[in-house]
This record gives sequence, structure tokens and C-alpha cells, in this order.
Amino acid sequence: MTSTLIVGGSGGLGGVIAQYFADRGDDVIITSRDKARAETIAAGIGVGVRGLALDLAQPETISASLADVAEVDNLVITAVGQAANTLAQFNITDAVTAVTMKLVGYAETVRVLRDRLSPGASVVLFGGLAKERPYPGSTVVTTFNAGITGLVKTLAVEMAPHRVNALHPGLIGDSPKWRDVPNPPHSAQTPIGRLVTMAEIADATDFLLRNTGINAHDLYIDGGLLAT
Repeated sequence: MTSTLIVGGSGGLGGVIAQYFADRGDDVIITSRDKARAETIAAGIGVGVRGLALDLAQPETISASLADVAEVDNLVITAVGQAANTLAQFNITDAVTAVTMKLVGYAETVRVLRDRLSPGASVVLFGGLAKERPYPGSTVVTTFNAGITGLVKTLAVEMAPHRVNALHPGLIGDSPKWRDVPNPPHSAQTPIGRLVTMAEIADATDFLLRNTGINAHDLYIDGGLLAT
């Protein structure tokens, strides 16, 4: 059975991705900063899905948090820490937490699990379209999403022959944040005439994990927005 670990799989997009892999029969583990929440969400996804507590913002605790995780075939790290932060009103504490979580936490998770990755295992790290399209308040978000590109490239070299890729979604139309918003931003600008869906993001995640020719790659799932 394929073992899939979704870091940040306890809600939103991460939860949909976890459900995708559970539905196809994978042995799925999800994480949340709160153990009770992780276990409750895991039980709702399906029988046998496990929930673990893991805090990417406390990277020194990651090794112990993953101590009972055995061999991993698919590692997906979706967790985000997106708080608006501008230079005009710069919150240093929030900035340090977000960058630590997104870059140091991601890197430490991969390092901890590298010796437990199966021979054909691969890794997908989540960034976001703010890397290419900054918006008001995205100072830190744009910066750490750009950092994901560098992290993927160096990890692909250091983790070889395991593959490491990044997925950068645009706004997701049926996400809890946007599904009830009339005329959400960018929806009329995409060549497909709508925002992408969570199901499309889950499918793209699967593509990056299973296609053995894709490595050290940034995949944008934005409905073609960057072309406009």
C-alpha cells in the first residue's frame, strides 16, 4: 500500500488532498499543530487515516513529532502561514514565524524523513502565485513563496534520486475563503474564465508525485492567469 503524508492536511486544501489520496486507497497520515484536531479530521477522512501533531513554526520539534512515521512514498507539505504584512506596518514576529514555518520547517521536515523515503518516493512543496503576482500585504508571502523555488532546486540535488517539486496555486474558487465571494479577484482574467478548483489542485499534486520525469519544477495552477 502506498504511504502518503500530508503536512497541513487537517483543513482546507490540505484536507481535500488528503481525501483524494485516501479515496484511492493510500495509507494516509495528516498533520495539524493540534493533535486532537488532526485525529478528529483524520477519522472523518476515512478508516485508518492517522492524525499527528506537528508545528512547522517550531522546527526543533519536528523530528520528535515524526518519530513514529515509517516508510513514506509521497510527502506533501501544504501548510501555510499567510498573514497580511506590509513594510508600512511590518510585524516582525509574524514575519519570522511565517518564514520559519514555510522555509525552515519545510526543509527540516524533508531532512527528518529523507532516510524513510521509499526508493521511488517524491516530494511536493506548496508555494503560491503571490511569488509572481504580489498584492497589498503580501510582502512576506511573496518572499517565502519565492524561497520555495530555491528550496526545491537545492533539495532536488541533495535528495537525488528522489524528486522534489513545487506547486503554486492561484486563487482557488471553491476554497472556504473564496467560494461564497461574488466575482472574486482574477476570475474574469483567467483564459479559462474562472478560478481553479481544489480538485484540480489535488490532481496536479498527484501528477507531480507520480510523473517520474518531473523534478525541481515550479508548477503554476492558475487557469492561465500569468499569461494575461
